[in-house]
Amino acid sequence: MGWEHHFGTVWSGTLGALDAMQYLFDVWNKVAHRLKSAEHVLLFFDFDGTLTPIVDRPESTVLPAETRKLLRTLAKNRHYTVGIVSGRALADLKDKVDVDGIIYAGNHGLEIEGFGSNFLEPVAEEMRPFLQMLGQALSATLRGIKGVFVEDKGLTISVHYRSVDDTEERKVRDAFARVTDPLHVTGRIKVTQGKKVYEIRPPVDWDKGKAVAWLIANCRQARGKGGAVPLYLGDDLTDEDGFKVIEKTGGVSVFVGEGNFPSVARYFLKSPEEVTELLGML
Repeated sequence: MGWEHHFGTVWSGTLGALDAMQYLFDVWNKVAHRLKSAEHVLLFFDFDGTLTPIVDRPESTVLPAETRKLLRTLAKNRHYTVGIVSGRALADLKDKVDVDGIIYAGNHGLEIEGFGSNFLEPVAEEMRPFLQMLGQALSATLRGIKGVFVEDKGLTISVHYRSVDDTEERKVRDAFARVTDPLHVTGRIKVTQGKKVYEIRPPVDWDKGKAVAWLIANCRQARGKGGAVPLYLGDDLTDEDGFKVIEKTGGVSVFVGEGNFPSVARYFLKSPEEVTELLGML
């Protein structure tokens, strides 16, 4: 079974059990009361598509100045612990966000910096040389397709095709599958899909959901706040794992995008601009 068939089966199988999301600002008084009365609030955000709009090239992303200012204000507020959980490499994420005193989780949580210490998934670290060679092989295979971009993030690889002509997307998919299917079916890599991007990860039982669960447990222990309420915002398929953990732990899950998207999140906001508005309200 190839990665594409496996991915489609897993995703389509979740659709039937999903309830309609509520627009967060329509029920804000209820949610705000819960957050205000909580012992502590853990604020976790995805980055691309959540705090910033999606752009064609990831290096072109710029965090709006107002968003950064609000994150810095929240980071200094003792009622909150702030963290960014992103598919970007840790160093790249820190450079793009540039806010002190918060938690950074890069590469879908494979590398985390916070609580005065660092976490690095050991199997992922061991696979760096292999992933580097795989990235080079993908770059060579995809070289003839205009607009495709292979991003080596150290612990993971992203193949971006947002700038590829619609008529060429099948070529990207087929070329990507030729290189990755033998490795995926034998369990040497994991493959997932996002918004105009294919993701390659190490074959470890770790994703944004596991990272969020780890962060919640460590935040509660480090801060001594056993009753902390977690809030997580994200916009892509990789964030669904985070939403599931938030729902299990009684937190607040917020999808960023149109409310008819088949997400397990309980609430939605329409855009990164509305996320910035939420930061101001918090």
